[in-house]
Amino acid sequence: MPSHSEHLFSLELLLQQVECIARDAGTAILQVYGKDDFGVEHKADDSPLTRADLAANAVIVDGLNKLAPRFPILTEEAVEDFTGPDADGRYWLVDPLDGTKEFIKRNGEFTVNIALIEQGRPLLGVVHAPVLDTTWLAAEGLGAFRVDTGGERHSIHVSTHLPGTPWKVYGSRSHLGPHTLAWMEALGEYALIRIGSSIKLCLVAEGAGHLYPRLGPTCLWDTAAAHAVINAAGGQLLTPEGEVLSYADTSETLNPHFIVYGGSKPE
Repeated sequence: MPSHSEHLFSLELLLQQVECIARDAGTAILQVYGKDDFGVEHKADDSPLTRADLAANAVIVDGLNKLAPRFPILTEEAVEDFTGPDADGRYWLVDPLDGTKEFIKRNGEFTVNIALIEQGRPLLGVVHAPVLDTTWLAAEGLGAFRVDTGGERHSIHVSTHLPGTPWKVYGSRSHLGPHTLAWMEALGEYALIRIGSSIKLCLVAEGAGHLYPRLGPTCLWDTAAAHAVINAAGGQLLTPEGEVLSYADTSETLNPHFIVYGGSKPE
């Protein structure tokens, strides 16, 4: 059985490898982003699909399959190919392009999400924003980091809300329903910042804001990678009932409603 230091070393190596894969996927996305025609189609649920989604997915699946050890892959673009976690409850959970609507709008607010799940929890996660050339990554026992354009890692941590000041709340740019608005109104004074994709969760993780309520539909692959970052940065991702979001049951890909907390919880 590997020692604790050997385990952390292997996780660190894996984190570096997955970061490279996410960046390669980001490059594939940007190649499509620079063209006039994205080849937009629509899935059965009416969500958009572009050539960039498929190109990024191909890069990620190919890259993950070359890593050792090899784990099953659940990706948004090939759910039917997933046969379940391995005997240790491990599998890759991938959203090759989170924020396709933002991609189509050309506002830059989209990400590549790759997470390693173990027994229902995100053990490792990488979130890469190609247009921003910014990556957030984390693994259990190693901490959470932001990697900027220069390639240097900066340790990140959630921030605490100061009493008497407005709550800084992130909300979806494309999905902000009445339940979410009512939840925010109950906070008292707050400032709302609307941003696309899993960037919102990463900004809470790095202490730029306090909360992100999502009282609407998301899928497992939308949250897992950023969930790893939130956990390692000292925050929490919980259902409204206070339960930790789990990725153990892959037969149901829809998440329950959830709230991302930084260093403070509203009373």
